[in-house]
This record gives sequence, structure tokens and C-alpha cells, in this order.
Amino acid sequence: MRDAVTTLIRNYDSTGRYLDQTAIERLKSYFDTGAARVQAAALISANAAELVKAAGSKLFEQLPELIRPGGNAYTTRRYAACLRDMDYYLRYGSYALVAGDATVLDERVLLGLRETYNSLGVPIAPTVVGIQIMKELIKEKVAAAGILDASFVGEPFDYILRELSEVSV
Repeated sequence: MRDAVTTLIRNYDSTGRYLDQTAIERLKSYFDTGAARVQAAALISANAAELVKAAGSKLFEQLPELIRPGGNAYTTRRYAACLRDMDYYLRYGSYALVAGDATVLDERVLLGLRETYNSLGVPIAPTVVGIQIMKELIKEKVAAAGILDASFVGEPFDYILRELSEVSV
């Protein structure tokens, strides 16, 4: 798994360049937010089940057709699969949060996700809505915990949203 530091160094190394002022500023920003990143990830970890449950409830409140007969989260198995997937996004999003590099999500979560969802007939638009709801809940929790500089908290989730939203939603 990559992080902001190894990604930056690999990029500079591959072109044979020394770290310039831009690279130094990016490293400084990453390290300056390090403690807050760890705090936010710990908060997510400690509240994961609650966050997923609340996001699922809000999603199904906004899109009740998902849990009605014929809906994609209708039946206990499908409902559980939806929450399981939201938990995956949350867990891997927290990894990317600590790493400071959302591209770790490509390999671990996003690679092949569209194809899998499409082959299973899972609609992507509600997934996008659920992740957006979860991101907002996380930001609220982080703010309530008093983590002052939390501007980075939405980054991994925004990355997932952008990648999934490139598909026809």
C-alpha cells in the first residue's frame, strides 16, 4: 500500500529529480496533519458500525424503493451486502485517510468495482448517495470530537465518489 510520502518520492525518483519546493510543501502539509489523520481514523474505527448503520438508514430513508420488493436491497441478504459494501468503503477510506493518498483506493476498492456491480445488476447511483451520506456523518463526528484541522477528512470519500460517478448514474 502506498502513502503520500512514498508516492511523492517515487514520482520524483522516476524522473531523476531532487525534491523541489512544491514537494517539500506537500510533505510538510502531510506531516502537519499526521496526528489529526490518525485521530480521525481512530474515531472512524471506534464508530464504524454506528456510521455504517446510520448511513444505511439515511440511504434507505432517501431511497425507500431500494428496500421494497424488487429493490436492490430487498431481502435480508441483499440488505446485509449493501451494508457490508459500505463498511468496505469506510474501512479503506480510513486507510487512505491515514496514508494521505487516495489512489490506494484504486487497487483495493475501485479496480473492477464498476464491472462487478454492473454484472450483478447493482445500481451505482445509490452507492454514490450512500458514500456521500457516510462522508457527511464522518465529518460531523470528526468536528464533534474537536479535531480542528479536518479539511482532509472527505478526500478519500470524494475520490471514491468521483471515480464511481464517472459511470452513468
